[in-house]
Amino acid sequence: MSLVCAISNEVPEHPCVSPVSNQVFERRLIEKFIAENGVDPMNSQPLSEEQLIDIKVSHPIRPKAPSATSIPAILKALQDEWDAVMLHSFTLRQQLQTTRQELSHALYQHDAACRVIARLTKEVTAAREALATLKPQAGLVAPQAMSASQPAAGGAGGEPMEVSEQVGMTPEIIQKLQDKATVLTTERKKRGKTVPEELVRAEDLSKYRQVASHAGLHSASVPGILCMDLCPSDTNKVLTGGADKNVVVFDKKEEQIIATLKGHTKKVTSVIYHPSQSVVFSASPDSTIRVWSVTGGNCVQVVRAHEASVTGLSLHATGDYLLSSSEDQYWAFSDIQTGRVLTKVTDEAAGVALTCAQFHPDGLIFGTGTADSQIKIWDLKERTNVANFPGHSGPVTSIAFSENGYYLATGAQDSSVKLWDLRKLKNFKTIALDNNYEVKSLVFDQSGTYLAVGGSDIRVYICKQWSEVLNFSDHSGLVTGVAFGDNAQFLSSAGMDRSLKFYSL
Repeated sequence: MSLVCAISNEVPEHPCVSPVSNQVFERRLIEKFIAENGVDPMNSQPLSEEQLIDIKVSHPIRPKAPSATSIPAILKALQDEWDAVMLHSFTLRQQLQTTRQELSHALYQHDAACRVIARLTKEVTAAREALATLKPQAGLVAPQAMSASQPAAGGAGGEPMEVSEQVGMTPEIIQKLQDKATVLTTERKKRGKTVPEELVRAEDLSKYRQVASHAGLHSASVPGILCMDLCPSDTNKVLTGGADKNVVVFDKKEEQIIATLKGHTKKVTSVIYHPSQSVVFSASPDSTIRVWSVTGGNCVQVVRAHEASVTGLSLHATGDYLLSSSEDQYWAFSDIQTGRVLTKVTDEAAGVALTCAQFHPDGLIFGTGTADSQIKIWDLKERTNVANFPGHSGPVTSIAFSENGYYLATGAQDSSVKLWDLRKLKNFKTIALDNNYEVKSLVFDQSGTYLAVGGSDIRVYICKQWSEVLNFSDHSGLVTGVAFGDNAQFLSSAGMDRSLKFYSL
């Protein structure tokens, strides 16, 4: 309901009420009337401006002027409204077009920024890998003073010479190997055939069960642990190499990763833990052998001994030299302190790839496995092939010398483990495994009492009787590495299911 002025009969803009007549007026009109007459226009009673009372109303809707109610006036009003809407619509379309162009430009800039970031990230990764490879080696693994008579061959940054004999096996090195072998042989004779008292007995070993499993060491996107080793001086420290190109040092006691070592450009297939230094070694199909500092968490030496995949690694008992085998058909003997290859030899008559390598406990002879199922025994000092053991079928996958120095265990892709007597140079026992059993890892314990086989499952045999003591099938994938703890107090294994497992009582 609208208020109407008693004087003009129109809706007032500023309504007020007279307390004398109780009528509503437009303030502007009533004020003029009072100024002229001084009375209320409705009943002529005296009235002053101060007596007027304002009325508060929401914005009043003024009725249209009588002239706007005709049909032409309505059509004119509609035409004006249409014109206004069209102008507003045109303005909005212009703004939309401008906004679209700005958005398109912003998206283009974002895409260009993403490309630049991706390229820079790739360059940073490549630079880091190059830095890890070229980082100065001095002082990280204390280099031993080179003999004055030894030629200073080899390039900077540990680059080996192509022709190994230019560095050569000097008389000093050969004497060092001979002295170490004499000491080791003497120690073995002292021990004789006595078994250490602390060694776990076979009846207790047969009761071993899985006590721990760790699956978070290596990447889940490229699953698989391909090799493992225990630190000989502290078997709580476990070394693994994975399909994710990383080398991981794990503490069994603390159940945590000590170091993750990155630098290889392909998967890591062989690892070794140095017995007395905080140093580990790894080999890969990227044709390099890397020496890592565990405490520093970095690569301190790159040994480029081969031109194809490195398939086997073995550390000499002196702790100063490394044996490697490769698909390039050569085995190489390298100095870990300088990264130089001391000698590199191949059997030209055979002309086959080498699949694994292992030093004899004395360090003067070693064995290599070949892709054509042969096991070759080499004399290190003379660099000559002194014996061959045929008998397997398929590439040899693993070899292991017993601590007593007499036995050699070998596995190949023929689902069998063969045992060889090095004194008589003959096969004296063949352990036939299930059909399609894949042998991936062989290892004797430190006393030479037990032999562990890893592959389709894990089996432990007692030497001399060669009877099975244990059988584990806890891994969901192939077992690629097995190792004994001190005095066989525990057994550890790693596999393609990405897990590292421990077994004990």
